This record gives sequence, C-alpha cells and structure tokens, in this order.
Amino acid sequence: MNKSEIKDFINCLKVSYPDATCSLDFQTPFQLVVAVMLSAQCTDERVNKTTPKLFTKCKTIEDFANIPIEELENIIHPCGFYKNKAKNIKLCAKQILEQFNGTVPNTMKDLTSLAGVGRKSANVILLEVFGIAEGIAVDTHAKRISNLIGLSSEKTPEKIEQDLIKIFPKEYLKDINHLFVWHGRNCCVARSPKCDKCCVRKYCKYFSNLNLKF
Repeated sequence: MNKSEIKDFINCLKVSYPDATCSLDFQTPFQLVVAVMLSAQCTDERVNKTTPKLFTKCKTIEDFANIPIEELENIIHPCGFYKNKAKNIKLCAKQILEQFNGTVPNTMKDLTSLAGVGRKSANVILLEVFGIAEGIAVDTHAKRISNLIGLSSEKTPEKIEQDLIKIFPKEYLKDINHLFVWHGRNCCVARSPKCDKCCVRKYCKYFSNLNLKF
C-alpha cells in the first residue's frame, strides 16, 4: 500500500470501530501488568471476570508479592495455566519492588526484563499506561489479519511486528494495536472470516484470491 492507501486503510477501520480501546479492566499500572499476563491463552472477557476478586485481595504490588502462591493460583485458576502465571505474577511483583523502587518501568528493555512480560505484553503496557506506541502488540488477531491481508507472510509475532512497523508510519501504531484486535474479533474471525462485511477487503489478498476462485 502507498501512503494514501495506508491512510484510507486506517480510516476505514476507525469508522468501523470508533470505540476500539483496550478491553482489559485495570486502574493501576501493575493491575494491567497482571491482567496482560492472565490474558495469555485466555479471553479478555474471562480475565475481566477474574480480576475483580484478585484486585480486591491484592491492592498493592506488595500484596501481590506476599500473597500465598496457593491462594493466588486458586483465584486465577479460571484463566488457565494458573501455576505458571501465579509464579510469574509473584516474581514480577518482587522484581518491580526490588529493582524499580515499586514503580512499573516505562521502557521496552526494562519491561521485558520482568518475569512473564514479553515484547507483546510490553507493547500493551507501554501504550495503555504510558501512552507510548513503540511497536505493535501482535496477538492472534494481528497475526491472522496480517497474514490474510498480505501485510506479512511471517509466522512469529516478532517478525510480523517488524513487517508492520515498516508499513505503517509511527503515528498510526497506537491505532493499529486496538483496531486489529477489534477487527479480528468482529469480522476477520479465525473460522470463516466475514469478508462480505469487511471494510478493508479491497486491500485484502485473501479476499482477492477468494474472488478468483469463482
């Protein structure tokens, strides 16, 4: 896509999803860190049903560091992979207390040094907490959309993100993070994408190839 098409691509998605924002509920930076960890291999809806009890129990980072691991596991059990997630949550809390004076760091390097926080999670935290759009959080939706439309033929999130960064100017990165998630949930779904309702199908390689078959 050229610059004009890129702008049109983004605007089409904005018109379709004017309310596209982060779907995870949180009030503090560390609450988002925890919510993002819980969202791995789990829906945001399930996470949002689980975190109220957790955030009531643990009001500070110290509370997360000190909560008995068994109690934490029991609370977050519905989100899946609860043993590993509980271990990472407690270790992450301790790292922030010991290495960052109890404040969630605001750089990619520091965030990805924390237990349970990879580049995708760090991108979400940087954007939602600090308003920093350094990259694109390539989740399952962003991966699917990128591959189907033809924005990237790569399979790993890291390589797909690099392809997307080359295509979209920095001023669009903040929008892309949210728009891809919403488009992936509502239209470009995993099974039988709703191409007839897609606002950006004119730019889609998958849709173009689909038409050629008929």
